[in-house]
Amino acid sequence: MKIPNKNTETPENRKPKPPYGGYGFSWFYIFLFTFLLIFYLFSNSTFNVKEIVWSDFEGPMLVRQDVEKIVVVNKEVAEIYIKQDRLEDSRYKEITNRFGSKTGPHYRMTIGSVETFENKLQLAQQDFLPEEKIDIQYQDRTSWINIVSWVLPFGIIILFWLFILRRMGGGGTGGNPLFNFGKSTPKISEKGTKSSASFKDIAGLKEAKIEVMEVVDFLKNPDTYTKLGAKIPKGVMLVGPPGTGKTLMARAVAGEAQVPFFSMSGSEFVEMFVGVGASRVRDLFKRAKEKAPSIIFIDEIDAVGRSRGKVNAFQANDERESTLNQLLTELDGFGPNTGVIVLAATNRPDILDKALLRPGRFDRHIYLELPTKEERIEIFKVHIRPLKLAQEVDLATLSAMSPGFSGADIANICNEAALIAARKKKKQVEQTDFMEARDRIVGGIERKSKIISPKEKEIVAHHEAGHAVVSWYLENVDSLVKVSIIPRGKSLGSAWYLTEDRQIVTKSQLMDQICASLGGRAAEEIIFDEPSSGALDDLEKVTKQAYTMVAYYGLDEEIGPISFYDSSGQNERLLGKPYSENMAQLIDKEVQNLIITAYNRTKALLLAHREELEKLAQLLLQKEVVEKEDLEEILGKRSTEIFMENNP
Repeated sequence: MKIPNKNTETPENRKPKPPYGGYGFSWFYIFLFTFLLIFYLFSNSTFNVKEIVWSDFEGPMLVRQDVEKIVVVNKEVAEIYIKQDRLEDSRYKEITNRFGSKTGPHYRMTIGSVETFENKLQLAQQDFLPEEKIDIQYQDRTSWINIVSWVLPFGIIILFWLFILRRMGGGGTGGNPLFNFGKSTPKISEKGTKSSASFKDIAGLKEAKIEVMEVVDFLKNPDTYTKLGAKIPKGVMLVGPPGTGKTLMARAVAGEAQVPFFSMSGSEFVEMFVGVGASRVRDLFKRAKEKAPSIIFIDEIDAVGRSRGKVNAFQANDERESTLNQLLTELDGFGPNTGVIVLAATNRPDILDKALLRPGRFDRHIYLELPTKEERIEIFKVHIRPLKLAQEVDLATLSAMSPGFSGADIANICNEAALIAARKKKKQVEQTDFMEARDRIVGGIERKSKIISPKEKEIVAHHEAGHAVVSWYLENVDSLVKVSIIPRGKSLGSAWYLTEDRQIVTKSQLMDQICASLGGRAAEEIIFDEPSSGALDDLEKVTKQAYTMVAYYGLDEEIGPISFYDSSGQNERLLGKPYSENMAQLIDKEVQNLIITAYNRTKALLLAHREELEKLAQLLLQKEVVEKEDLEEILGKRSTEIFMENNP
């Protein structure tokens, strides 16, 4: 067995080296500045000389003939030398004791001009020194301090810009950041690097995993495909709603492929400098080709891959378009079987350029949809691994109570449930914690401290009871779970439904949903003879749904099977509507008739069950939260549930 030497540099004992410009260089600059300051203080002769004025010089020194000579420096300062035999006088003890200089100069005096100083000195010597003249010398000196005073500001400016350029070029490929503007800055996972994600961490998405795993298998075993003449797709586009696992899928590929993996966001290509985006694209693909076989992952590619059209031609920023052109060139410029594959992710495929999506660039489009009930159970199993669960936790119930939730939403529920259990000092996460976490994520945190007047509380109770009664007696409305009048978020009350996973929706189902949404306003009008503003959210939802039925789904008899829905997103850029004014008036009229018809139907249903409506409202005022068992006591069992029990 070979024992590794401790002095040998290995991945385990390798210490991180400080980056260029780190603490070592900072201490070097501080030491250099301190050394220069001390050298300046001790080497500058001006610190050993006392500053005086003309009156101090003329009386005590010039009259008594103590001055040996005067040296005028740079026509600005006069240095005065005292005779050596006069320094023993008590008047000059301060100079010798304080400054310790006997050779001189002993004093210095600032002069206005040389001519003025000479005239004053000449007049003083005529009066006091008619015979002996003081020797005057003129010198021009260049002090290194003066040079530094001129150079230092420029040095500070240069260092400041170098610091800014280093910060702007941080995370680059090394070297001087001044020349790294065009360099790409991807996160690189080399071969053999362990990734935090793998295909085991991706629950559901079976078809998507099969397609992605085929790409990984090609990188590991290319001969299996190339010997039959097959060509691996050059690009794979991951498309799906937010939170469905597009980036997680790419991270799993990085961990499973065991090849160099270059990860970069689409927004990192866009820079304020012209041509930088295209240069970064070229640099990224060049580095990937050098390490082939490799994978390039571009997250949120819609940042640079937006469709080019006449509307975008009016925009002043042309940098994104040049970056897209370079990306198209690099994707189509690969030779056959170079071993470089591009993964891209977006949740807005409708705005991507058609040239980017054509075969030969992104050959495969993998759609990641929201998980079904069975897939949500698998996702829950992944995210509850680190949690300490109670035995009562039922994943099937949790999955059924979270329709339309993405993988990120389910991860948030699990984490929120653990936080709630920890806040309550529990040792395990229970089913009630998961349900409370779901309610908090969907509706917001409970605001029991919010003060509501008794009159408003009564209106809210009848409003929510109206929703519950109407949805209970309509066949095509989802199963009601509970009703609450505890304020959550911005709402004062809420009704919770167990939504079914549907791929298509019929007209009768949509009409029943509209009626259930109008139940709260209708109940207010029946009980209090006037509606309130509390139905704003319901009316907004109903109006949008009615317009969708008429203008998109073609479910209106008057307008007929006509749809103005635009899946390409081109109509969003138009200033007007894709139909005439007459058609717009007809659509508005049919939407109004549809909503009024549903509202009258809702009122008729509530009038027929007014007694149950008032009982449920009083129970809500008493308990604030009414569960399904209490609803069945007042309203009886739903006909749809009785049918399902008799026909399992």
